[in-house]
Amino acid sequence: MESSAAPTVSAGHDAGPAPVDLLRRLRARGAGDPVTHVERVPARVGVPAPWPAWAPPELRAAFARRGVVAPWQHQAEAATLAYDGGHVIVATGTASGKSLAYQLPALATLLADPRATVLYLAPTKALAADQLRAVAGLELEGVRPACYDGDTPRAEREWIRRHSRFVLTNPDMLHHGILPGHAQWSGFLRRLAYVVIDECHTYRGVFGSHVAHVLRRLRRQCARFGATPVFVLASATSGDPATAAGRLTGLPVTAVTEDASPRGGVTFALWEPPLLPPDSATPAVPAQAAGDHDATTDLVQVRRSALRETADLLADTVAEGVRTLAFVRSRKGAEVVAANARRALDDAVPGLGDRVAAYRGGYLREERRELERALLHGDLLGLASTNALELGVDLVGLDAVLICGYPGTRASLWQQAGRAGRSGQEALAVLVARDDPLDTYLVHHPEAIFGAPVEATVLDPANPYVLAPQLACAAVEAPLTPADLALFGDGAKEAIDQLVEAGALRQRPTGWYWRHRERPEVDLRGEGGAPVCVVESATGRLLGTVDGGSSHFLLHPGAVYLHQGISYVVDDLDLADGCALVHVEEPDWSTHARDVTDLSVVSVRSYVDAGPVGMFLGEVDVTSQVVSYQRRRIATGEVIDTRPLDLPTRELRTVAVWFTLSPRSLASAGVQQADVPGALHAAEHAAIGLLPLMATCDRWDIGGLSTALHPDTEAPTVFVYDGHPGGAGFAERAYGTASAWLRATRDAIAECGCETGCPSCVQSPKCGNGNNPLSKPDAIRVLDVVLENLPA
Repeated sequence: MESSAAPTVSAGHDAGPAPVDLLRRLRARGAGDPVTHVERVPARVGVPAPWPAWAPPELRAAFARRGVVAPWQHQAEAATLAYDGGHVIVATGTASGKSLAYQLPALATLLADPRATVLYLAPTKALAADQLRAVAGLELEGVRPACYDGDTPRAEREWIRRHSRFVLTNPDMLHHGILPGHAQWSGFLRRLAYVVIDECHTYRGVFGSHVAHVLRRLRRQCARFGATPVFVLASATSGDPATAAGRLTGLPVTAVTEDASPRGGVTFALWEPPLLPPDSATPAVPAQAAGDHDATTDLVQVRRSALRETADLLADTVAEGVRTLAFVRSRKGAEVVAANARRALDDAVPGLGDRVAAYRGGYLREERRELERALLHGDLLGLASTNALELGVDLVGLDAVLICGYPGTRASLWQQAGRAGRSGQEALAVLVARDDPLDTYLVHHPEAIFGAPVEATVLDPANPYVLAPQLACAAVEAPLTPADLALFGDGAKEAIDQLVEAGALRQRPTGWYWRHRERPEVDLRGEGGAPVCVVESATGRLLGTVDGGSSHFLLHPGAVYLHQGISYVVDDLDLADGCALVHVEEPDWSTHARDVTDLSVVSVRSYVDAGPVGMFLGEVDVTSQVVSYQRRRIATGEVIDTRPLDLPTRELRTVAVWFTLSPRSLASAGVQQADVPGALHAAEHAAIGLLPLMATCDRWDIGGLSTALHPDTEAPTVFVYDGHPGGAGFAERAYGTASAWLRATRDAIAECGCETGCPSCVQSPKCGNGNNPLSKPDAIRVLDVVLENLPA
């Protein structure tokens, strides 16, 4: 580990130091103090409520055996609303017991009505598996809970369809399996009493818009079988949860938001990694590991990387006997943090590194289940995870959470921080800032975290690129009728007409009919295609999967791919078959893909004419292609060579926000004509970096382009666009908050202590132009011109 001493192992691992003492020890391990702010989140006393009169004695007894003596006030309120037939969302903090709010009415109904069924939807397999353990552990006669997902053996599926009364699944399986096979599920669906949608705040953007229509398709099939289930939603604390739940389900929903559960105190530290020595040109971490798309990075690190810092902190907390969960933004990042922490621990005490592991999506089922078991039973003390463990998995006894980089929303930040102290004990949470504009801004503006409301969930069911494919899926399940237009909402008739014109639907007197034998292929997660399987060439062993949209960056021929700390090099990428062949190799170089992008304006939806400045929202066409990759020495960052790639072009019609400036206004502000490209480029990077402060996205959900003279605007222009077909609502949010968004962008650049620009302000880890040209001082001048003219 660079510049850090090996951790000192404490005598025992059963009980670590108190959070305040632990933080003091962590702060003292380096020359300077990396903590910019410490927030004390006070403990809270719980407010219990009596069991509802309708809760049967055997159910109360089952919960009592699990240690639940009585519900908390919010649990009882939400449960009663649902039991009385109202659609309800309970939006309270992590570890507040939201599960009881839906388990109580659902299980009471199953016990009272031996024919009733319940469908539970979770965004991750880990969460569904955890809820299965919880429901099965109640040992209620006749409930027969079962998971039905991609991991379910085919031999078990028919039994589940016929006999399970509490089916746990995910939106993907509902979309790909249950709804297309509705005839096989007719017995279950016609008796469906409740639909539970857990962690519903995760259904945002394009994914959320798709899920909204999957739920409408579910309601449609239930209605055909004569069922009108009650929807019960559980969410992290979020802005306006009733409205978001209504958009998701298409139903009127009542919100329960007052959290009455007890909570242990949390010491929450904001941690900024130290600056590297001025003469250091060594990357703090292999750039290929920094994020799922960071293979494109050309950054010169000025601070120690958040990945290295988090790995050190994880090693230190594990050495103190502190059960710690480290959240990392990417799959590669989780692998790197775990590997570096293991190495540091083994340097201190051989074998201690075995108590740290990585956990991420793409692992095989057996690996995921074993890691969950090991953490729950204490065989592991440290786990580096992607957000697969962010959600409501019932992990108890965790003492600390490390968050490697701001996760994109305050809702996710608090959700991750809430994984510690779930048994009511004092806990430590540490946000380790990445070297980028948003994280740097946040650790120096703690009020933006601790004094700002949690964001509202952004989704747009009317997105035509979501609505039309979903209507096609619905038409396969049953012909569309005029009565369905209201169910699918605004734009449904126009989308149906387009499907008819394209030859996908045929209109008859009784409705619109699907014309093809094949079902439409619709990717709910908008990840740019089906997952690509990563297969070891020598053995044929499946290592994992990578989403299709990332495969161009992560699995191009010659790319270095990490799996459980082992390096592989890609031999071949077959996009048609969805397969990448790799072999084991430990190269001393990392790979960095490069892409080129072009953009044209299709239409303008709205604009603000502010004299020399124009602000626009509209549709654009984006064309991009990964054209080459660099190999660089891991130890020095030296470029070995650049190798061409022959990968297909990708085209995207989406929504963008953009602003234009007159050349005269730029000249008046002191921006020389030769510096305009660098000024706009730097402003674009910083604006993309700060947009997640305003919208529920991260910088990988959005893209950008800047030019000193765009042919469609005939002016210097900066574009920021949604990285999903048809848009995801992020550019629209940026347009609506333009002044606040660009003010925060300007402040982030101006407050950065560097002279010419760095990853903390204007450099981007995904720049296709190698972060060149960039002009930090001129970017401030550009944004000053915009802010001086744009209405507040």
